[in-house]
Amino acid sequence: MYVAVPAAEPAGTLRPVLHPRRLRLLGAPVLAAVVLAFAVVGSGATAARAGTSASADVTPFKGLGAWVDAFDYAAAFQSNNGVVTVTPESVDDMAALGVKTLYLQAAMNDERAPQMIVDPQLVGDFLVRAHRRGVDVVAWYYPTLTDPAVDLAHLQALADFRVRGQRFDGIALDIEATSTVRDVDERNDRIVKLAKDTRELAGVRPVGGIVYPAVQAEVINPALWPKFPYKRLAKSVDVWMPMTYWTFRDGDYRDPYVYTAESITRLRENLGDKKAVVHPIGGIGNESSAGDYDAFLRAVYDTKSVGWSIYDYNTMASSAWPRMRTGGVPTTTTTTTTRPASAAAPVPTTTRR
Repeated sequence: MYVAVPAAEPAGTLRPVLHPRRLRLLGAPVLAAVVLAFAVVGSGATAARAGTSASADVTPFKGLGAWVDAFDYAAAFQSNNGVVTVTPESVDDMAALGVKTLYLQAAMNDERAPQMIVDPQLVGDFLVRAHRRGVDVVAWYYPTLTDPAVDLAHLQALADFRVRGQRFDGIALDIEATSTVRDVDERNDRIVKLAKDTRELAGVRPVGGIVYPAVQAEVINPALWPKFPYKRLAKSVDVWMPMTYWTFRDGDYRDPYVYTAESITRLRENLGDKKAVVHPIGGIGNESSAGDYDAFLRAVYDTKSVGWSIYDYNTMASSAWPRMRTGGVPTTTTTTTTRPASAAAPVPTTTRR
């Protein structure tokens, strides 16, 4: 995913959400192409949700999630023949850690991924292995909006993708591109149309909208995306996924509880729907402390969010996962640890419980 930097920097500036190792290895042209789009699909149920025209089961968005991007698993995106850090076998680890849904960047508008799916064989292996372990898979995609037809072709590929009788449980749009279409009204029209088309492609499967946190877009940097089309998108989005990355903030908003809770409250106010389904994404994993995770989870619980996750799987420490499994539900005992959140750089075959 990309995250816009504070208002002190040029409006619309994007900060890539990447593991520091990848930031060192990747040049600016590569960073400019990173995508994190997001979608969710249900198991086929058609439980309609009030307040939206969509009719999809949002179960894939519920509970603990894990994020994996193409820079984690695809060989084409490694510099100097670097070894990938996440493999299909990593899904076994995720399942053991209590992950309910894998959010996988399965498509990219990038010359290193000339096919509509980043790596069809590898993506298929992730999908099949996840389903065998009882883990849902939501495919996400970052639409650049430069050429809506190209974006739609990638989303069509995600919706149509099948391997050994398996398909994605949901599709998510990573709605972050601000610099490619400067005219805000045109940008809004393009993303609203693309979301509508995605909802139709998804059928009964749910669609997620990965969005900037409202605090960032309204308080920290109002020039980032003025007049964001919340209500127009609501007809196509089943679950809202604000990127509440407190690790990019300072002052009061460095507090994960404050930043997450206020962002969700503002989001629902903008939608005019106090019961809008939300799954906040916190982060960044290796820059967060045990206290940060606890504060984030309290916000998840207090806002009645249906799911929660940290960006990303590859940067989260072993000590974080037991906390994350709780979902912020109050308990009579508190798990403590002296191990810093940045102490572990997970590897594909490591089991972290």
